[in-house]
Amino acid sequence: MSRVRGPVQMQGFSLIEVLVAIVVLSIGLLGLAALQVSGLRVGQSSFYRAQAAQLATDMADRLRANAGEARTCELALGDATPSSPTTTCERDLAEWRNRLRSLPGGNGAVDVDPVANMVTVTVQWDDSRGGGADDEAFELVTRLWGN
Repeated sequence: MSRVRGPVQMQGFSLIEVLVAIVVLSIGLLGLAALQVSGLRVGQSSFYRAQAAQLATDMADRLRANAGEARTCELALGDATPSSPTTTCERDLAEWRNRLRSLPGGNGAVDVDPVANMVTVTVQWDDSRGGGADDEAFELVTRLWGN
């Protein structure tokens, strides 16, 4: 007696199903890699901004500590760093400008308004690698001394 066998069921995965799964997994991993790169870029940009805020606050504190010379202590973005400082103000500006080199393309300016007793400290850097502008800037405006 011979038995007639019914249709045979396929077992396992086909090659096409495996390839589709690999493609879907690859697209997901590429998305994760792009997310990681974007996160690193934003993190670097925020690090630069935090460093710029700290450097601007440092210069404002230096001016507050030297209130006698602070009214005439100014430096524009295009000005050269004092090379042989003689006054406390020039030494502070030279040291501050040297510290600004920790930022990529770091530069800074100090503008004092003795009438309003206000100072504007500007820190500028190149944030193109962090996804920002080539000339990103942080500006701190504060009162230095009492009326």
